[in-house]
Amino acid sequence: MKYYFAPLEGITGYLYREIHHKHYPGLDRYYAPFVVTRDGGIMKKKELRDILPENNPGITLIPQILTNDADNFLRASESMYALGYDQVNLNLGCPSGTVTGKGRGSGFLKWENRHKLETFLEKIFRETEGKISIKTRIGWDDPEEFTKILELYRQFPICELIIHPRTRTEMYQPGVHRECFDEAYEQMDCPLCYNGDLATSQDVAQIEERYPDLPAVMIGRGLLSDPAMVARMQGRDCSKDRLWDFYQDIFHAYRQELSGDTHLLQKMKELWIFMAPQFCEYEKYLKKIKKSHKLAEYEVVVAQLFEQPLITE
Repeated sequence: MKYYFAPLEGITGYLYREIHHKHYPGLDRYYAPFVVTRDGGIMKKKELRDILPENNPGITLIPQILTNDADNFLRASESMYALGYDQVNLNLGCPSGTVTGKGRGSGFLKWENRHKLETFLEKIFRETEGKISIKTRIGWDDPEEFTKILELYRQFPICELIIHPRTRTEMYQPGVHRECFDEAYEQMDCPLCYNGDLATSQDVAQIEERYPDLPAVMIGRGLLSDPAMVARMQGRDCSKDRLWDFYQDIFHAYRQELSGDTHLLQKMKELWIFMAPQFCEYEKYLKKIKKSHKLAEYEVVVAQLFEQPLITE
């Protein structure tokens, strides 16, 4: 089975990906945070910098596009193919209100948008020169919508279908609809990838057991919380010393990239929200990290946190 790292905007940029791959190699693909298309088809400098091949050495990166405009998709994908990518990913899964309110991401799956989605898919698959994969939710507010969505997807040569088995309205609530993934697993001819609620290696093992012929899983927050998860499953070095080295590289890379201690602290606090729970009795340290206003204060707390054992030890 292959292992993919799902993107999270603002965190899993090219610096994070490079350092993660350095310390925890073994992932088959990283997915870039989505690029929002514009009428001119020109990406923001920040978006372009994130997917430049020279900023992603040694990894397989799949760029992701967020749009409901076929012409804009084609322009953006053409730019990505020109950079040397042979595949782009269409995001039909993002549940953010700022995205779905414009009929993008999982908002494109609403019933009233279904005809527009069909027309959109017809055009991009007819006119694009490279491969297109899709990351999708199972519907807007009812899991039973997924049967019709799968009927639509079966009409197109999707190179891979990544399924997050929740509706948009469920956001990230506990529990997923595995029965919906069962339906796709039984019916779809294209390669499938499972995404959602993979917080531990045990969760991944359950998916592997339930779907023995499944080609891949995509892990997001689970890998952000435990960067060593896949490496540990592969028998690689996952000691606390390696985690410390990983953290130090991340910290110093962001320190060089960001202007001022305030921006650096904000970035690191975002990361520790995910990472801190892998330590025993982390709560009081995370609280202190969040309250840190000075870098020296923050570094003392992090050093204290690393004195705690990992829950995986």
